[in-house]
Amino acid sequence: MTNKFILFTFILITVFQLNGQEPTIKTDSLKEVVVTSTRIDLPFRENSRTINIITSADIKNSAAVNVTDLLQQVVGVDIRRRGTGGSQADLYIRGGGFDQTLLLIDGIKMDDAQTGHHTMNAALPIEIIERIEIIKGPAARVFGQNAFNGAINIVTKTKLNNSVSANIETGSFGQLNGNVTVGADLENSSHITHVGKLTSKSYRNNSDYDNSNYFLKSIFNKKDQPVEMIATFFERNFGAENFYTTNPDWNEYEETQNSLISFTTTFKSNKLKIQPRVYWKRNQDMFLLKRDEPLFFRNFHISNKIGAEANASYASELGITGFGIDISKVYLRSNNLGNRNRFMTNLFLEHRFQLIDNKLDITPGVALTYFSDFKFHAFPGLDVGYDITSNLKAYGNIGYTYRIPTYTDLYYSDPRTSGNPDLEPEEAFAQELGIKYITPKFRATLAVFNRDAKNLIDYIRPNTTETVYTATNITEVNTKGLEFDTAYNFKVKDFTQTLAFGYAFLDDDILEQNESLSRYSLNTLKHQYTTRFSTQLCKNMRQNIVYKYAERTTGQTYNVWDASLIYSLNQVELSITANNIFDADYIESGFTPMPPSNVLFGLRYSFK
Repeated sequence: MTNKFILFTFILITVFQLNGQEPTIKTDSLKEVVVTSTRIDLPFRENSRTINIITSADIKNSAAVNVTDLLQQVVGVDIRRRGTGGSQADLYIRGGGFDQTLLLIDGIKMDDAQTGHHTMNAALPIEIIERIEIIKGPAARVFGQNAFNGAINIVTKTKLNNSVSANIETGSFGQLNGNVTVGADLENSSHITHVGKLTSKSYRNNSDYDNSNYFLKSIFNKKDQPVEMIATFFERNFGAENFYTTNPDWNEYEETQNSLISFTTTFKSNKLKIQPRVYWKRNQDMFLLKRDEPLFFRNFHISNKIGAEANASYASELGITGFGIDISKVYLRSNNLGNRNRFMTNLFLEHRFQLIDNKLDITPGVALTYFSDFKFHAFPGLDVGYDITSNLKAYGNIGYTYRIPTYTDLYYSDPRTSGNPDLEPEEAFAQELGIKYITPKFRATLAVFNRDAKNLIDYIRPNTTETVYTATNITEVNTKGLEFDTAYNFKVKDFTQTLAFGYAFLDDDILEQNESLSRYSLNTLKHQYTTRFSTQLCKNMRQNIVYKYAERTTGQTYNVWDASLIYSLNQVELSITANNIFDADYIESGFTPMPPSNVLFGLRYSFK
């Protein structure tokens, strides 16, 4: 404890005693950010939804080393990790299940037909991220399948000019991370390339990992009709100790691969914008119940999704109309789930009216979906907003949302678990009221919401003597909650300081659920509190302190402190990141304790 106290005291002293004279670099203005994850591109302040933006400045001034760390600092978002940053993480927004939040990369849906456990496997390195858009509440009419409780869109950088940067990190548990990022801005094309490697020996038995990530973004034919290509490949190999079982002797192990390639272009006129895209997404998953005995129990799945979509918007005297179509087909090959395929079509339509001198906006919309194994569904919704002043906006939205069962839900089988091919889609009707205030120095959002869900899928057993859990549509779940999120920017000696905090309350009224009979009983964050203090008191040094408090419905509570110190001099950047400073003992998911106090040292060099 003494070493942890000394470390934290050192960071605090650094925050309050550094001096300087140089002006700071201009930070991102949320008023200027255009949210691109919806059918109609709108400036952040004009949206009539609860949306959080993690800007490039926020990323730079955070104590985060990966996307999961970043998202954990957002109130209302629950990232349930198993192990250190290189292992598995499940994504939740406003409670619910891990299959109910959609992840997108530059607007491309990264849902997986096999299981939602692999959602975050597609998350990109923070080095190539421009911003992250977090859309809370029902989003099925905008995105379709899996946007049950919300969606997260990772927007990548468009160019890095001509640059090369190399980064190496080392620290506790034998962590050794390295990456190289290259930007090339040519006469008629531009390119961003990223290659990274992350390894760790282990902080407990069988918690090692060896991960690789590759990213390429190119824009061709810039002078005529630009075509954007994105290609990614991520491989994760990790010990999965107690991820799914409590047996101390099995030493579970998992290997996953996630890849994507897409081509996008944009046609624009004064009134019409059309953005067609084709893409291919592949996921591979191998799980061993006994790492040293592959033949004891092995699951192997390969899923491929091939799709084409076109999103468009048209501006007229009556407002802006957004519409689109998404056609895709999924192929699955699995030794456990069988060989499956699914054809999907999604049609989207919404229109934004502006009335009363553009102070009032009303946006009705609907999504029509077809699944070859679940037929047609229609999901309408409505957004309403009113500008009380130029900085103050009240808003509300209602909408129906849904989730199609994964192939794991439908067909999985092992001695303790059984899928159910007769499952119905999950459905919900959600409502939300909110108010937000935005200025360059201060922003605040307050939202209250309610969600009435039916047919939620859980794995249950009829009694405590039965050993097999079967996927079942449980009856009804009512979820209500409140979120408050704020940030204040102020100057000290011409440098911008940021103090941000948020609070969320969530209450699940689960009808007819018995925890002793449930495999995945809802264990949401009943109370969540986050605080981030980002400071810069001299030209070359930045500091960040992050505090997170969580209370789950099971009664478990924990407090976690993280901090970072970054020193920049010309082309060199030195960093130290301390996680779980006070050594909190807690579990976020499954049966896997989170890592104790740990430190990561980093060195980045930018070639000019």
